[in-house]
Amino acid sequence: MIREIITYPNKLLREKSVDVELFDEHLHTLLDDMYETMIAYKGVGLAAIQVGIKENVLIISVPNEEDEQDKESTIEAINPIITHKDGLQLFVEGCLSVPGFNEEVKRAEHIVVEYQDRFGNKQTMEADEFLAVAWQHEMEHLEGHLFIEKLSLNKRKKFEKEYKKFMKTKKL
Repeated sequence: MIREIITYPNKLLREKSVDVELFDEHLHTLLDDMYETMIAYKGVGLAAIQVGIKENVLIISVPNEEDEQDKESTIEAINPIITHKDGLQLFVEGCLSVPGFNEEVKRAEHIVVEYQDRFGNKQTMEADEFLAVAWQHEMEHLEGHLFIEKLSLNKRKKFEKEYKKFMKTKKL
Protein backbone atom coordinates (compact mmCIF):
# COMPACT_ATOMS: atom_id res chain seq x y z
CA MET A 1 0.00 0.00 0.00
CA ILE A 2 1.33 3.41 -0.94
CA ARG A 3 1.37 5.70 2.09
CA GLU A 4 1.33 9.48 2.25
CA ILE A 5 4.76 11.09 2.71
CA ILE A 6 4.91 13.78 5.37
CA THR A 7 6.58 16.95 4.10
CA TYR A 8 8.46 19.83 5.66
CA PRO A 9 7.58 21.77 7.84
CA ASN A 10 5.46 19.03 9.52
CA LYS A 11 6.60 18.83 13.17
CA LEU A 12 6.54 15.03 13.17
CA LEU A 13 9.70 15.12 11.02
CA ARG A 14 11.50 16.69 14.01
CA GLU A 15 10.65 13.86 16.40
CA LYS A 16 13.13 11.17 17.38
CA SER A 17 12.08 7.65 16.46
CA VAL A 18 12.08 4.73 18.92
CA ASP A 19 13.66 1.30 18.63
CA VAL A 20 11.63 -1.59 17.26
CA GLU A 21 11.21 -4.50 19.66
CA LEU A 22 8.67 -6.67 17.83
CA PHE A 23 9.73 -8.16 14.50
CA ASP A 24 6.24 -9.17 13.49
CA GLU A 25 3.70 -8.89 10.67
CA HIS A 26 3.10 -5.21 11.51
CA LEU A 27 6.79 -4.49 10.81
CA HIS A 28 6.80 -6.58 7.63
CA THR A 29 3.73 -4.73 6.32
CA LEU A 30 5.36 -1.39 7.16
CA LEU A 31 8.53 -2.38 5.26
CA ASP A 32 6.56 -3.57 2.23
CA ASP A 33 4.44 -0.40 2.23
CA MET A 34 7.57 1.77 2.58
CA TYR A 35 9.10 0.07 -0.47
CA GLU A 36 5.96 0.64 -2.56
CA THR A 37 5.79 4.25 -1.36
CA MET A 38 9.47 4.95 -2.07
CA ILE A 39 9.19 3.53 -5.61
CA ALA A 40 5.93 5.40 -6.30
CA TYR A 41 7.54 8.70 -5.25
CA LYS A 42 10.79 7.86 -7.13
CA GLY A 43 13.06 7.89 -4.08
CA VAL A 44 16.13 5.86 -3.16
CA GLY A 45 15.50 5.81 0.57
CA LEU A 46 12.71 6.27 3.08
CA ALA A 47 12.55 6.42 6.86
CA ALA A 48 9.41 5.29 8.71
CA ILE A 49 8.95 8.75 10.24
CA GLN A 50 8.39 10.08 6.70
CA VAL A 51 5.19 8.03 6.54
CA GLY A 52 4.16 9.00 10.07
CA ILE A 53 5.58 6.00 11.99
CA LYS A 54 7.99 6.90 14.82
CA GLU A 55 10.04 3.71 14.65
CA ASN A 56 13.74 3.21 13.85
CA VAL A 57 13.06 1.70 10.44
CA LEU A 58 14.48 2.71 7.08
CA ILE A 59 14.90 1.31 3.59
CA ILE A 60 17.41 2.08 0.86
CA SER A 61 17.29 0.97 -2.76
CA VAL A 62 20.12 2.30 -4.91
CA PRO A 63 19.36 1.88 -8.63
CA ASN A 64 21.48 -0.66 -10.53
CA GLU A 65 23.33 -0.08 -13.82
CA GLU A 66 20.01 -0.23 -15.73
CA ASP A 67 18.59 2.44 -13.36
CA GLU A 68 16.20 -0.12 -11.83
CA GLN A 69 15.39 -0.71 -8.17
CA ASP A 70 14.40 -4.24 -7.28
CA LYS A 71 12.91 -5.28 -3.96
CA GLU A 72 15.39 -8.14 -3.48
CA SER A 73 18.39 -5.78 -3.29
CA THR A 74 16.61 -3.22 -1.10
CA ILE A 75 18.24 -2.70 2.29
CA GLU A 76 15.75 -2.96 5.13
CA ALA A 77 17.31 -1.64 8.33
CA ILE A 78 15.76 -1.73 11.77
CA ASN A 79 17.43 0.03 14.73
CA PRO A 80 20.51 1.07 12.70
CA ILE A 81 23.62 2.53 14.33
CA ILE A 82 26.67 3.95 12.57
CA THR A 83 29.71 2.44 14.31
CA HIS A 84 32.40 4.04 12.17
CA LYS A 85 32.75 7.09 9.89
CA ASP A 86 35.71 8.45 7.96
CA GLY A 87 36.55 10.62 4.99
CA LEU A 88 34.53 13.48 3.60
CA GLN A 89 32.46 13.91 0.45
CA LEU A 90 30.13 16.48 -1.04
CA PHE A 91 26.95 15.20 -2.61
CA VAL A 92 23.85 16.91 -4.01
CA GLU A 93 20.93 15.57 -2.02
CA GLY A 94 17.18 15.76 -2.28
CA CYS A 95 14.46 14.42 0.00
CA LEU A 96 10.94 13.11 -0.49
CA SER A 97 9.92 15.15 2.57
CA VAL A 98 11.41 18.33 1.07
CA PRO A 99 10.11 18.07 -2.50
CA GLY A 100 11.55 20.17 -5.29
CA PHE A 101 14.77 21.10 -3.48
CA ASN A 102 18.32 19.76 -3.92
CA GLU A 103 21.52 21.03 -2.37
CA GLU A 104 25.11 19.96 -1.82
CA VAL A 105 25.76 18.45 1.63
CA LYS A 106 28.96 17.28 3.38
CA ARG A 107 28.88 13.68 4.59
CA ALA A 108 31.31 10.99 5.66
CA GLU A 109 32.66 9.12 2.64
CA HIS A 110 32.85 5.71 4.31
CA ILE A 111 30.70 4.29 7.13
CA VAL A 112 30.02 1.03 8.92
CA VAL A 113 26.44 0.39 10.04
CA GLU A 114 25.03 -2.24 12.38
CA TYR A 115 21.31 -2.96 12.16
CA GLN A 116 18.68 -5.70 12.28
CA ASP A 117 16.80 -7.13 9.31
CA ARG A 118 13.02 -7.66 9.20
CA PHE A 119 13.39 -10.86 11.25
CA GLY A 120 15.59 -9.32 13.96
CA ASN A 121 18.86 -10.82 12.69
CA LYS A 122 21.92 -8.64 13.31
CA GLN A 123 23.63 -7.30 10.19
CA THR A 124 26.71 -5.21 9.49
CA MET A 125 27.33 -3.26 6.31
CA GLU A 126 30.16 -1.10 5.04
CA ALA A 127 29.14 1.65 2.66
CA ASP A 128 30.90 4.39 0.75
CA GLU A 129 30.12 7.12 -1.74
CA PHE A 130 26.40 7.29 -2.71
CA LEU A 131 25.31 4.40 -0.48
CA ALA A 132 27.02 6.03 2.51
CA VAL A 133 25.18 9.27 1.73
CA ALA A 134 21.84 7.44 1.57
CA TRP A 135 22.45 5.71 4.92
CA GLN A 136 23.43 8.95 6.66
CA HIS A 137 20.52 10.89 5.15
CA GLU A 138 17.91 8.31 6.20
CA MET A 139 19.42 7.83 9.66
CA GLU A 140 19.17 11.58 10.27
CA HIS A 141 15.41 11.26 9.75
CA LEU A 142 15.31 8.73 12.60
CA GLU A 143 16.94 11.33 14.86
CA GLY A 144 14.43 14.01 13.87
CA HIS A 145 16.72 15.90 11.48
CA LEU A 146 16.56 16.93 7.82
CA PHE A 147 19.40 17.48 5.36
CA ILE A 148 18.51 21.18 5.10
CA GLU A 149 19.86 21.64 8.65
CA LYS A 150 23.35 20.97 7.27
CA LEU A 151 23.17 23.99 4.95
CA SER A 152 25.04 27.21 5.61
CA LEU A 153 22.99 30.09 7.01
CA ASN A 154 22.83 31.82 3.61
CA LYS A 155 21.79 28.63 1.80
CA ARG A 156 19.21 27.92 4.51
CA LYS A 157 17.65 31.38 4.12
CA LYS A 158 17.60 30.93 0.34
CA PHE A 159 15.96 27.52 0.81
CA GLU A 160 13.23 28.90 3.11
CA LYS A 161 12.39 31.63 0.61
CA GLU A 162 12.34 29.28 -2.42
CA TYR A 163 10.43 26.56 -0.53
CA LYS A 164 7.66 28.96 0.51
CA LYS A 165 7.23 29.96 -3.15
CA PHE A 166 7.26 26.30 -4.21
CA MET A 167 4.61 25.35 -1.66
CA LYS A 168 2.35 28.25 -2.72
CA THR A 169 2.47 27.18 -6.38
CA LYS A 170 1.86 23.57 -5.37
CA LYS A 171 -1.36 24.55 -3.54
CA LEU A 172 -2.75 26.53 -6.49
